[in-house]
Amino acid sequence: MMKRFFVSMALGAALAIPAFAQEQPEQRDFIDLSYNFQKGQQFELKQESRSETYTTVDDVTNRVTRDFNNTITIDVDDNIAGVATLTFRYKELKFNFNTRNQNILVDANTPNDKEPFQAALKSILNHPFTVTLQSTGYITKINGLDELLDKASATFTSLKENEQEAYKKLMKDQFGTNAFRSWLEQLLVTYPVRSIKLGTRWEENVPLRTGLVGSIDLYWNLQTWDAKTVKINGTGKVNTNKVETFTIEDGIQATAEINGDIMTNYLIDRSSGLPSIAAQNTEMNGTYTYLANKAKRIKKDIKVPVKIVTNASYKIKQMK
Repeated sequence: MMKRFFVSMALGAALAIPAFAQEQPEQRDFIDLSYNFQKGQQFELKQESRSETYTTVDDVTNRVTRDFNNTITIDVDDNIAGVATLTFRYKELKFNFNTRNQNILVDANTPNDKEPFQAALKSILNHPFTVTLQSTGYITKINGLDELLDKASATFTSLKENEQEAYKKLMKDQFGTNAFRSWLEQLLVTYPVRSIKLGTRWEENVPLRTGLVGSIDLYWNLQTWDAKTVKINGTGKVNTNKVETFTIEDGIQATAEINGDIMTNYLIDRSSGLPSIAAQNTEMNGTYTYLANKAKRIKKDIKVPVKIVTNASYKIKQMK
């Protein structure tokens, strides 16, 4: 009987080992992705980007460029039930805006009495605003940023009224809550709530929140991972609402019929879920329709070909 017992045990073990071996690789094929923060952590984000917009009116092409070189600190104030409260502060802010009638070159940390935009950007340095972020990457709300911009706009009071409005619009378009949220939604991956395996593709739809009216379909694909990092490829499809109006430079009202593509490569830090490195390219093409406006000397609606190209790179590292 004892011999039979050991034989049964051996057979049982022989059967159990292959079954266990089959389960392990399957478990390793799946991964859970999310944003994981601990109160007191701090991260530093560096951004370098250039956006170029080309419009052609009466066979004359105008180019508008916007360059950003920014450093932002991110402090984890709290993380309760998978909802994190993060405090953002601009530490460095360099901005170059160039168009046909205007060039603004600003380093917020370098005084420039001749450029009103410098004082405005300096006034938002090191001042906090908060972002509430769910563990999936969904942004619940952003608080305090528009209030910062309202105070910053006080630096424009010495300008002529039309200049004040132009600077306020530029400030809001580039740094307002909607602009910041749109930028953050395209930088951060929105993670699925389920475990995923190599090759899994998932998606999210977000609105265009500034200037153009429309939406972006964002898609992500899990490429590979190891113990510390995850590689994800991201793509996006941009589509504008061709009947909704928006305001471009010089106060001209227009509609836009534009399509575009976004390509992003992410290297994700598994411990936080944040991209330690991200490289992004966006290209959009289509037409603006400048609406008839006697005050702007536009006698009738004008179709204007447009091309928008943006290249950006990001680095995020944990400071503490």
